[in-house]
Amino acid sequence: MELVIAPQQTAGITEQEPDRDDDGPKGGATERSSRRHSVWWWTTVVVDMLMVICGQTVATLLGRLYYNSGGNSKWMVTLAVSGGAPLLAVPLLLTPPETEEETPRQQPAASKMLLIYAGLGLLIGLDNLMYSYALQYLPVSTYSLLAATQLAFNAVTSRLINAQRFTALIANSVVVLTFAAALLGIGGSTSDDTTTTSSSSSKYAVGFALTLAASAAFALILSLFELTFETVIRSRALRWVLKMQLYTNLFASAVCVVGMFASGEWRAIPAEMAAFQTGKARYVATVAGIAAAWQAAAVGTVRLVSRVSALFANVTATVGLPLVPVLAVALFGDRMSGVKALAMLMAIWGFLSYVYQHYLDGKKGDDECGVCAPRAGSGTTGSSPA
Repeated sequence: MELVIAPQQTAGITEQEPDRDDDGPKGGATERSSRRHSVWWWTTVVVDMLMVICGQTVATLLGRLYYNSGGNSKWMVTLAVSGGAPLLAVPLLLTPPETEEETPRQQPAASKMLLIYAGLGLLIGLDNLMYSYALQYLPVSTYSLLAATQLAFNAVTSRLINAQRFTALIANSVVVLTFAAALLGIGGSTSDDTTTTSSSSSKYAVGFALTLAASAAFALILSLFELTFETVIRSRALRWVLKMQLYTNLFASAVCVVGMFASGEWRAIPAEMAAFQTGKARYVATVAGIAAAWQAAAVGTVRLVSRVSALFANVTATVGLPLVPVLAVALFGDRMSGVKALAMLMAIWGFLSYVYQHYLDGKKGDDECGVCAPRAGSGTTGSSPA
């Protein structure tokens, strides 16, 4: 986002709630279900979803502006994805200390958290690197098609690592959203394909493999984040969310900085700034905006992972993909095709399918939450640290 952590039963997480272990698995699951479907819970989840969708949309559009204005450094944009992590120090310092209910009964060992930060951070940096090189070797449409598999990979990792329970509605949501993202790739303009038609077949094969590997790694990162919150941190407090995001991204940024200097690309940055169409100040503002937007999206993603599930966070991110080409029509004069409109409608359909599963779980009012409480009802009342 490495530690090999086996799936464990994970009841016993605190978030301003009584000790669930005292009530047994069924009582804890019932309480969790009612809390999840309260108005306040839905309000916070919607806020997190808006952070994800708006953050990644703004970051993607600013990335498009960066390239359209003469930017050409893949390492700079890759670094911007995680390089805005120091910005999180401000909200972390302003966040009040954890309440007694939010504080884990047993604080995770600092040495263990350092290993987790480093492992997930290195994996995030490697994932960003694979995506960057894959986009260099593949046509954009092919890249988009393959990147859409991250949701399918996430369904697998969520099942194997997080014991995610699947219903027909969840399966429908995953399939429809995956096809919506893939359809977006198919609808890419033919001009995108000309950027890499000269690539050799060996580079194409490398790009193909890197995109699939990066998609699988991203799915694994989300599932490991969820597992860390469930089995190690055992708290959903905002301070822990910010610390996880801050420290893992610092390690990821270190990977990008090493890559930038090792490749020698850093020497071209001053010339790139000078050649930027709107000036050096706009160059800095664009890169800073990309960094800030990605951090907002990442914080929303991690909060959704801790509050709901890794799969739900990925579903939310996938819903936002069709918004980018729609907004690009207004901002960059792109052509709005029927394929793009269909992809957006499919994304909405898939997302509403997932939300409807939440609604059904809340309407039943019992401990059988098909989306977010499978682990609470698995048969044990506690968990050991990973």
